[in-house]
Amino acid sequence: MEHERRSIYDLDFDDLLTEMTGLGEPAYRAEQIWSGLYKHYWRVPAEFTNLPTGLRGTISNRFDFTSLEPLKWVESKDHDTHKTLFKLPENQSIEAVLMRYRTRRTLCISSQAGCAMGCVFCATGQMGFKRNLTSGEIVQQVIHYARQLEPSQERVTNVVIMGMGEPFHNYEATMAAIDRLNDPKGFNFGARRFTISTVGLVPAIRRFTLENRQVNLAISLHAADNQLRSSLLPVNKKYPLEALMHACLNYVDRTNRRISFEWALIQGVNDGADQAAKLATMLQPFLAKGSPMCHVNVIPLNPTRDYSGKATSRTQAITFQSVLERRGIPCTVRIRRGIDIQAGCGQLATE
Repeated sequence: MEHERRSIYDLDFDDLLTEMTGLGEPAYRAEQIWSGLYKHYWRVPAEFTNLPTGLRGTISNRFDFTSLEPLKWVESKDHDTHKTLFKLPENQSIEAVLMRYRTRRTLCISSQAGCAMGCVFCATGQMGFKRNLTSGEIVQQVIHYARQLEPSQERVTNVVIMGMGEPFHNYEATMAAIDRLNDPKGFNFGARRFTISTVGLVPAIRRFTLENRQVNLAISLHAADNQLRSSLLPVNKKYPLEALMHACLNYVDRTNRRISFEWALIQGVNDGADQAAKLATMLQPFLAKGSPMCHVNVIPLNPTRDYSGKATSRTQAITFQSVLERRGIPCTVRIRRGIDIQAGCGQLATE
């Protein structure tokens, strides 16, 4: 039986160094490979022309360079949003998105194939959970787009781990991927340019707080009372709002970093002034430091096949925003992106 090759992207630098010294190679070979992967975005061993031919053959036999294979991609009508379908080994697949703004090139990447959280309005949640991604599979999504942007002298500016899956349900691999992309000797992507989005896994938020990272944290909130939130996000039955807010306040106090709350506005469900007022009351403790330590992003719901709820109107979104802002809570109404190619928040799913 053929030896199953490990993905080269699953190795951190120390792993690669161990592999090279184990082969009797000098330490600088690890640096050459690392640089080839994360600075030059080389795809295959043949491109590593700074390595001896024999070593290129060895790493080709030993490691897989293409465990994440782009199958197809689609572009929105306005050309600003690109969605890629990636094939994983064992016939699973995931989606990731590139969004072009005036000065930013933001990636929305996945941490799992499918998702176990079951949020009712999310297409990924409707799929159910398939499996966790490895750290290398998370990393490769970013490298894929960095490679795509390079010919036009563009660079990835922001990475949001808000695609398929719950990143805190795959904590180790997600953090390992961020650490690898953050390495100054490699991709050198600043920690503050990452945002992790969670539905509110309280133990993971506490762990993340203790690690005192510079990575941004966003909470998918969507409701300001337990009954409504539990009907939309089943995880709320396990970690209700009181526990979640306690963990979020602790995060802000310990790290002195602002936290974001995400809210999909669903017509007649959570877009009324009553929910906005409850939310403003719930977030008052985040104003205690003088400057607001939270920010609310509201976005009209993106449609998905298995949820009948409708997006709120632009007028209602502005009204919701104004209720929060009158109470001192900063709030942005986000523009929906890539709806025509099912690339918006909550729309990623693989048929």
